Amino acid sequence: MIDTSKFTKLLFKKGIEFYAGVPDSCMNEFCNEINNNKKIENITSANEGSAVSLGVGYHLITKKIPCIYLQNSGMGNATDPLTNLANPEVYNIPMLLMIGWRGAPGIKDEAQHNIQGRTIHKILKLYKIKYLILKDNKDLKKVSNLINYAKKNSCHVALLVKPKTFKNVKKKVIKNKADQHSNISRKDVVLSLLNNVSKRTKIISSVGFNSREIFQMRKEKKIKNGKDFLMVGAMGHTAMVSLAISKFTKESTICVDGDGSFIMHLGALSLLSNHKRNNFKYLLIDNEAHESIGGQPIKFQNFNIKKISEAMGFKQSYYTKSLNKLEVLMKKFIKSSGPSFFHIKINSGTLKNLVRPKNFLEIKKKFMN
Repeated sequence: MIDTSKFTKLLFKKGIEFYAGVPDSCMNEFCNEINNNKKIENITSANEGSAVSLGVGYHLITKKIPCIYLQNSGMGNATDPLTNLANPEVYNIPMLLMIGWRGAPGIKDEAQHNIQGRTIHKILKLYKIKYLILKDNKDLKKVSNLINYAKKNSCHVALLVKPKTFKNVKKKVIKNKADQHSNISRKDVVLSLLNNVSKRTKIISSVGFNSREIFQMRKEKKIKNGKDFLMVGAMGHTAMVSLAISKFTKESTICVDGDGSFIMHLGALSLLSNHKRNNFKYLLIDNEAHESIGGQPIKFQNFNIKKISEAMGFKQSYYTKSLNKLEVLMKKFIKSSGPSFFHIKINSGTLKNLVRPKNFLEIKKKFMN
């Protein structure tokens, strides 16, 4: 295990003062540490490719090396700017990649992490990115040498971070406006949705707590309304799966998305202006945090989501942060002629002993039947 404070002090000493990325559970303590440090500039980006691009811009002005952090599944998003823009054969932009290694060989993980877990080191080799697997404080000297290598050769280098690599860091308390101003829980939203949809309604829910709570509440309450397709390991793609489904069925189709997923590929929803489906409904569950991977904050407060939804082609728009209004607005949303948008502010927290869906082929079969 690595002393998180010593690690970040080393990076700062080596001139790495700018950080951008998408939080990952493997690096939650690291993210807490850089969030606590006022000398460090940290941008929680919309997606991994955006983080790499922020790093490129930073280097062009400062000539310094940025640190880009991501989960290994995010390499898909990061690949375009890494290989087409920043690689040594084009603009030769040096950077330190910190990659959360979900599904690492020998560590039991969820099914969606297995293929990336098996192949991430092969991908780095194919991209000719020199890397180090972080283990303990003895590796700090190796980290220093790796950064020196990146500076000397103006290239990418990477650190692979397995779960529980970093020691616990006390998280800086950040007042969450969703907690302050909403008395709605995710469970409230899930139950209201499931109890009000028809038996044939298609529900497509985003990766993380949204899908897991739908799966658990349906099982516990024995609710048969609607058919669920639970997204796993595909953050940000819930809306497009839902839009395609709505285009090829007459049944009501409800996309249940989270704020992190909504931001990650926000531009995709602009397709709605050309494919306005009256059976398409978009439900945004917003707690201003990447809660399922450690609760890192999402700075979402300055978005006028109602205007954004209208610009994208949604005909109806609803919003609530009050439990007293949830049921009435949920019924209006479900009955409305779409495309319709329902933005719900919720507080933090999830169900106790929250289970994970396991039999994905069975989920697919039930949805398709």
